[in-house]
Amino acid sequence: MVDENPVGKIHPTTFKPSEPAATSNRFRLSKRQLTLATLLLVLVGGLWFSFTAKSVRFIFEPDSAEVVVSGGFELTALGYRLLREGDYQVSATAPGYSPLKRRLTVGSKRNQTFNFELAKLPGRVGFNSEPPGATIFRNGKEIGTTPFTAPIKAGQSTFRYSLDRYLDTEISAVIEGREIAQTLAATLRPAWAEVTIPTTPTGAQVLIDGEVSNFLTPGPAEILQGEHRVTVVLSGYESWSDLVYVHPEERLALAPIQLKKAVATVTVNSHPVGASITLDDKYEGITPLKMSVSPDEPHRARISQVGYRPYEESFTLRSGNTKTISIQLEPLTGEVQIVTNPQEAEVWIDGKRNGDSDITLTLTALPHDIELRLDGHAGYRTNITPQPGFPQRLRVRLLTIEEARFAKLKPTQTTKSGHELVLMSPTSITMGASRREPGRRANEVLRTVDLGRLFYLSKHEVTNEQFAAFAPGHDSGEFQDQRINKVNQPVTNVSWIEAVLYCNWLSQQEKLDPFYNIEFGKVVGFNQGAIGYRLPLEAEWAWAARHLTDQSSLLRFPWGEKLPPPNRHGNYADLSAQHVVGRIIFGYNDNHIVSAPIGTFEANAKGIYDLGGNVSEWMHDYYVIPEPGISLGALGPAKGDYHVIRGSSWMHGTVTDLRLSFRDYGTESRQDVGFRIARFAEDS
Repeated sequence: MVDENPVGKIHPTTFKPSEPAATSNRFRLSKRQLTLATLLLVLVGGLWFSFTAKSVRFIFEPDSAEVVVSGGFELTALGYRLLREGDYQVSATAPGYSPLKRRLTVGSKRNQTFNFELAKLPGRVGFNSEPPGATIFRNGKEIGTTPFTAPIKAGQSTFRYSLDRYLDTEISAVIEGREIAQTLAATLRPAWAEVTIPTTPTGAQVLIDGEVSNFLTPGPAEILQGEHRVTVVLSGYESWSDLVYVHPEERLALAPIQLKKAVATVTVNSHPVGASITLDDKYEGITPLKMSVSPDEPHRARISQVGYRPYEESFTLRSGNTKTISIQLEPLTGEVQIVTNPQEAEVWIDGKRNGDSDITLTLTALPHDIELRLDGHAGYRTNITPQPGFPQRLRVRLLTIEEARFAKLKPTQTTKSGHELVLMSPTSITMGASRREPGRRANEVLRTVDLGRLFYLSKHEVTNEQFAAFAPGHDSGEFQDQRINKVNQPVTNVSWIEAVLYCNWLSQQEKLDPFYNIEFGKVVGFNQGAIGYRLPLEAEWAWAARHLTDQSSLLRFPWGEKLPPPNRHGNYADLSAQHVVGRIIFGYNDNHIVSAPIGTFEANAKGIYDLGGNVSEWMHDYYVIPEPGISLGALGPAKGDYHVIRGSSWMHGTVTDLRLSFRDYGTESRQDVGFRIARFAEDS
């Protein structure tokens, strides 16, 4: 069989086209190309970041802090960070510091620096003291009692160690913080000193400022620094006491003390308490009181109090004996007759009903509030201090309600300037004094003046404060380095015309018709029908100062009939003023060298203060020496060159000056002359 396809021989065949291969539209890159493209993008991005990022430097204290920045991409190199504009959060931590978290904004500036300081953790500080138990204060706040340990803020601090009976100690220290342990210790210095009190005999109990201590003489006794009253007490002996000044840690030895054997003692009690005690005519104090008296000798104790009958007792005691005097003081009384028109008015004493007028009451010799009431009539009220042995009569005309002119009248009135005025219902008054009266002057002519009009009289003299409202520039000044210009002292160094101008000014304040007619600073007449304020009439002043009752004699002195005045009765020339005035009242002391504040001393029976003493007073009246037996009328002379001055002052101490009939005169100001105000109670 012949081979149909021998080797090497080409045979034609029929052409058949192959299927077309599937083709792709995507561009294919090799790995190399991809790598190059990626590097190119990174390079471009890095260049873009480097051109748009800002160079930011963070400086931390401490510089060892570990820092984390979040909120965006960053590159770090050579201590700088490349950050794009925007908000970031910075976190930092370091041992011994509180973690820090802070938000910040990277701005548009090319180079920016941010500083941060981590807060140190508190230090662990131990506090010790010798002795222990001291209270520690930081910035004025208590933080503990030694010994103790406390966390303390880092930095400079001052600590005060305080312990009873020891001096305060301060320690200033720098606290390291970061939980580092530190110790602050102080040795406290004693605030006392050892005081040796050598007594004979020894073994006496030591009292410090009246408190019993744990020490017996001679001690030494531990006494705190400063001034203390040290007393030693031993049974059978008189106590010893003195002031001792102690410096801390400074030993002190007192001079030897020889204790005296105990004498007899007397304890005096009284009801009411506060009575004055004299022993053998020497003032000892007020009740209750314990006194030492010499033994085996006669003694006389006198117990007295204003308004009560004095009590006396004589006694003799042996050495070491004791005696107690307890006494119920008997009230002193005086008679007060109350007469009213119309009669049968209710009489109220100190708020309690005491019968009807006309009545005579026996009252304690103390100030009493007296009120009279009658249906259909205006009431009446006043204060009276009964005087033992001097019966008083209170005669009052009660006003009916229908009597319109009396409807506005009150027993007392107070002005807008604070002047208190008392309503006076006067009778006739005998002026002057008998020629036989010791100290009488020629101008004290006896004459009778009829006071027909009710008037108000101020309780007190006008003060510096009240006068300053009218004349702000006025200054009463001083006398012999003693001030007389205090606000509550009576105004002085005012002339008569200045006092008159004040009265008219006060009338204007109260919308009252002025009493004085003034032209170009001078008085040219009086408006007698006005109820504006004025100076007291001389007869009004004399009636208020001297009149007690229609049946009793007129007072010679503010306190009675004889010199000297009772203790602290008023402000006259006394022992305290002997270096500034010429004549004083021997043995009398009112404790005021110059004028006293108004109201310092008791009022008189009509409730008026200082009609005798303190300052003399300007009167309304012109000064003349009247003819005997001839009355010039209540308003006094129609003209004159001078004006009357009445009443003694703090400069007066003679029998002439102190009498209530004493008359002086002048026009110009004096350092011991002031004034008080008055006015008629009703239109004429």
